[in-house]
Amino acid sequence: MKNIPPLLPPFWRTLLSLAAAAALSACATAPMPGGPVTPEDVAAAPPLQPKAASDIVVTPAKPVAPTSVAAPVDPLRPEEAVNLDASSARVDLWARVRTGFSVPDLDNDYVRRAEQWYSQRPDYVQRMTERGGRYLYHIVEEVQRRGLPTELALLPFIESAFNPQALSSAKASGMWQFMPATGRDFELRQNMFRDDRRDVLASTRAALDYLTRLYGMFGDWHLALAAYNWGEGNVQRAIARNERAGQPTDYESLRMPEETRYYVPKLQAVKNIVLRPDAFALTLPALENHPYFLGVPIERDIDVAVAARLAGLSLEEFKALNPQMNQPVILAAGTPQVLLPYDNASIFVNNLTRYRGQLASWTAWVVPRTMRPADVARELDVDEDTLREANRIPMRMLVKAGSTLIVPRAADAASNVAGHIADNASIALAPDVPPLQRVVLKAGRKGETVASVARRTRTTTAQLAAWNKVAARGRFAPGASVVLYLPAKAAQVAMASAAPEPAQAQAAKASASARGKASRSVARPATQQRRAVAAARPAATQRTAAARPAATRAVASRNGSMRVAEARDSIRR
Repeated sequence: MKNIPPLLPPFWRTLLSLAAAAALSACATAPMPGGPVTPEDVAAAPPLQPKAASDIVVTPAKPVAPTSVAAPVDPLRPEEAVNLDASSARVDLWARVRTGFSVPDLDNDYVRRAEQWYSQRPDYVQRMTERGGRYLYHIVEEVQRRGLPTELALLPFIESAFNPQALSSAKASGMWQFMPATGRDFELRQNMFRDDRRDVLASTRAALDYLTRLYGMFGDWHLALAAYNWGEGNVQRAIARNERAGQPTDYESLRMPEETRYYVPKLQAVKNIVLRPDAFALTLPALENHPYFLGVPIERDIDVAVAARLAGLSLEEFKALNPQMNQPVILAAGTPQVLLPYDNASIFVNNLTRYRGQLASWTAWVVPRTMRPADVARELDVDEDTLREANRIPMRMLVKAGSTLIVPRAADAASNVAGHIADNASIALAPDVPPLQRVVLKAGRKGETVASVARRTRTTTAQLAAWNKVAARGRFAPGASVVLYLPAKAAQVAMASAAPEPAQAQAAKASASARGKASRSVARPATQQRRAVAAARPAATQRTAAARPAATRAVASRNGSMRVAEARDSIRR
């Protein structure tokens, strides 16, 4: 009974074996009845791929209407049926790639260095080519349909090692390594729910569009490839620099970064390996000339995990063909189809048609006003930790009005998320801090530096400069208005630092000043008398000191000369 899921305990395997035998007997004379999928149905279903889960179906208490599913199609030729038994399907795909090479060859030290690097890493080349086998047929088809050199189908080997989840330190993403801005230029949507730079079909279309445009600009594939890596503006400036100097403007003559200098030689090295793998002691995996995957239309929102289980795939295998998903739910309005291996596409359609469980456990909710996550959780009656984790909301942050959150979906909610949300959803956060007050102060009469005002108002120089659009080392004009945005308490401190003195304080200061003047005027007549007394004090002091007994002088001198006084007394005795 090879169809019994191997993950079940022996007791249940025995029961399912008996049930499957009865089901197979019944299926020989009558079609499978409708209704919820049972263990017998699972046992009688077509064989699943390895790693298939045994819990692909849940039967709810309330019956749910069956899901209508369109038949799988080849995304490139949706109007044609896929025939894996056709003679063309058994052609070696590598041979097809070789016959389409037309980019002029490079032969330099960079090429030989790249050849040596790959030949010394056969395990890496094996993994890279096996991974690329999922996508290479589709790319070759698209390249040849446009009349382009098939070397371009090998470019993902250089860009990402055919890893559609690749993300560079410069934020380039996908197996074609699109930067965010370039991706938007070529209609690769990037939002909360998906990033089409990782989409296998969309990114391939955009990359070939871009390469075609670059070749139209330069008329040379080496320069077009350099521009794909370095940017067309940089290549144009390098060409102009050589033209001014009267130097050649071909790829090898231009001054460029080392990465770009090495870029086309690496592609040439991969091309040489594909042409003659034996010369480098490498082996390429056999690839047949037919689609690895088919497109299955999605008409209802569905969880990624549910879709993978219904297709008989592990989550990792499902994401390898559908890496553009940013959330645990696939929105039908934004994702018209999912890609599945040829055999699993039929399994998915069969299981989804008979599925009676909840397809999506998540939905989207637009925040009506700026809110704390705790308030959102309370309003929607969901767990706050779940909400934070699903939407990656850090502590002490607010969710701004208009943001879209993914939230648990009610069990009886079957409607799809609207298209405008699926295409434009985003989330914006702000620090959860007290509201700020706008404070306007006046610079001093002689003017003040930005740094001195910052110290006086207990703010930072950089922040004060940004608020007032001045240089951090600048100076305010005398009496100029200085704008600050501060919390309530800090605003009070800042205002107090520049507020005029209250009337009572001014009156008290004036009174103290008047008293000081009066005291000085009264004391003036006695000034000469005080001077005479002070002049007489030194003489009186000297007489008193002379009249002191010797013993008294000895005691007075003990701090510094006690031993000297004692010696003098002993001599006298």
